[in-house]
Amino acid sequence: MKPMMKKLATAALGLTLVFPTMASAHTVTVKSSSSDLRVTLEGLLGEHAAMAVVTMQKGIDGAPDFQDAAAALMANGDDLSQAVASVYGEDAGKAFSELWKRHIGFFVDYVTATAKKDEDGRKAALDKLEEYGPDFGAFLAGANPNIKAEDVAKGLTAHVSQLISAFDNYVNKDYTQAYQSEREAYMHMVHFGQVLADAIVKQFPDKFNADGSSAAAADLRSALDRLLSEHAELAVLTMQKGINDAPDFEAVSNALLANSDDLTKAVASIYGEEAGDAFKELWNAHIGFFVDYVKATAAKDELKRKEVLEKLGSYGTDFGAFLEGANPEQFKTTDIETALKPHVAQLISAFDNYVNMDYAKAYSSEREAYAHMMHTGDYLAGGIVAQFQDKFHDSATMDAPKKIWLKIGSSEFKVNDQVTLMDTAPFMWENNTYVPLRFLAEGIGAEVTWDQATQTAWVKSGTDTLTFWVDNDYMEVNGMRKEIGASVVLRDGRTQVPLRFITELLGWNVAWNEADWSITLTKAMNDNHQH
Repeated sequence: MKPMMKKLATAALGLTLVFPTMASAHTVTVKSSSSDLRVTLEGLLGEHAAMAVVTMQKGIDGAPDFQDAAAALMANGDDLSQAVASVYGEDAGKAFSELWKRHIGFFVDYVTATAKKDEDGRKAALDKLEEYGPDFGAFLAGANPNIKAEDVAKGLTAHVSQLISAFDNYVNKDYTQAYQSEREAYMHMVHFGQVLADAIVKQFPDKFNADGSSAAAADLRSALDRLLSEHAELAVLTMQKGINDAPDFEAVSNALLANSDDLTKAVASIYGEEAGDAFKELWNAHIGFFVDYVKATAAKDELKRKEVLEKLGSYGTDFGAFLEGANPEQFKTTDIETALKPHVAQLISAFDNYVNMDYAKAYSSEREAYAHMMHTGDYLAGGIVAQFQDKFHDSATMDAPKKIWLKIGSSEFKVNDQVTLMDTAPFMWENNTYVPLRFLAEGIGAEVTWDQATQTAWVKSGTDTLTFWVDNDYMEVNGMRKEIGASVVLRDGRTQVPLRFITELLGWNVAWNEADWSITLTKAMNDNHQH
């Protein structure tokens, strides 16, 4: 295996950085009290979204494992309540638990009404979910002055919408859209976890601090934890759907492979495209082995099952060799091989117990698999940060843009007085100046990803993820809704956004020159601009 260490970015959604010439004095790690809080809340809230989707599916299908899936969802809620209690005390934990379980009940009511084709019942459940948002927002705002009740309520409106979309599309047999909404719901709640963690850290700086870590290291840890735990959750569901010969098997398989694509991008951003391709081949091969195990189980072919398990065992060695080749100082083949054995054992246990109708053990193993892959993400992130110390010092900064110039009707775009040409020009519409999102975002050092099917654009800037939808007059920052005041539009094949809103959101000052209709953007003095 060739060492492949070309470039590094901090995460799957990562912001590309440039290696500084000098190392900082102290050692950066991924572990800290603030980072631990963040990944704990992100992991639990992401798991909630994933388990809620599964439970709703099991409910509408009348599946025999519905009660056990619901019990796993409630157990996740208990873990969240304990996390709240650890920060705010037992009374707050109990109050949280009551509120949280109530909103789970409203989703169950929606499923029950759907099964009965009771439109009034469905509407009543949705009304209760809408009312729940302000109540939960008031609870969090009462505990933490850094949280706004209205922002939480808007964030939960999106959470409800995504889960209902995943469920309704499942019922209507639009499985591709159902799993797209499921992945969006998962991502949204992970971002919500980051928002809550940031607010708690700000409230209790003596209790939660960086402790030798950095924002860049925390971002990497978060991204790898998120993607790897999602892999485990989707793998379990894919195996269940496979053994049941379910009509949505292909769609959930595609969601699992889409997760693999995101992991591949993360690896490629760290070690280069060649390494990304090698990772994808290895990773998808092990997914194929799990599918083979499902097929052998369905065929009651014990020899084939044993053969597949042996392949899964040897996969750990191959994957360990790949990682050791990329990072020989931090990753050892034997360590990786040992670390992946529980992953295989937990997924096989979740599946075998499901087949044997021991659903309680099946979902216990699923939760273990989910948590284990977060630990795996921690391990990988720690090795990468140790390998590229200079990259993850927050004090190590790139030659960031300080000034941007653009002009209405002109395709000229200047960054620090260096001219590039856009394939479209800024324009005025309904008293707003619109600019192409990709050029502006990349000009100020952010990264943009685009999904044509949903007309959605994501902007990653530092620790923040901004989400925009064409034709919507609102957006989200880390899962929290913000009103734009004007609609996002698609023009000349580009997503166009109101200039002043996005630049001020990202901490840039906007100056308008009436004489020539040009705009100059300058970086605000406070680089830690809060949203």
